Amino acid sequence: MEGFALRYIEESRAILAALDPDRIDAVVHSLAALREAGGRLFVLGVGGSASHAGHAAADFRKLCGIEAYAPTDSVSETTARTNDEGWESVFAGYLAASRIGPRDAVLVFSVGGGDRARGISTNLVRGIEAARQAGAAVLGIVGRDGGETARRGDAVVVIPPLHPERVTPHTEGLCAVLWHLLVSHPRLQRVPAKWEGAAPVA
Repeated sequence: MEGFALRYIEESRAILAALDPDRIDAVVHSLAALREAGGRLFVLGVGGSASHAGHAAADFRKLCGIEAYAPTDSVSETTARTNDEGWESVFAGYLAASRIGPRDAVLVFSVGGGDRARGISTNLVRGIEAARQAGAAVLGIVGRDGGETARRGDAVVVIPPLHPERVTPHTEGLCAVLWHLLVSHPRLQRVPAKWEGAAPVA
């Protein structure tokens, strides 16, 4: 439809303008404290958010010096747990095997944040429960009302669902903007990205 590109860009601008910077700063503070304590970060996401999780974990490790893991990066473990124990177990099982503890945290990327009552992303719900039982922090970047992640999280950014008919693409797209903000934050970033560190062409 004519004008859709401009409308989508304007929607994205409006959502970015509606974000709460204090919530973002709270996630930054939690990640800085985690690194100082020598904790590990487990980035959880399914679908498109699983791809975000893998990319973000790599950047947290490389740019920020945070020991970070994305459970879904291990296709073998994820599919084995799904096959043998059920899809709902994949994150809780991974966290248990990793001996998640009080110095660690999970960072959830999700459109809905998990909802046990409606049977949506119950793997995330169980992962959050496993983190809570171990005394680990729960962080998140989520959309809609944020679901279980927002209800039980210590520091969670909720991307406002200003355009419910496109809540998934806006949440997933702006999630990438936000976690890139995190790994670029002066309080977290220790190593410049390749192009920022490259000498200009003469």
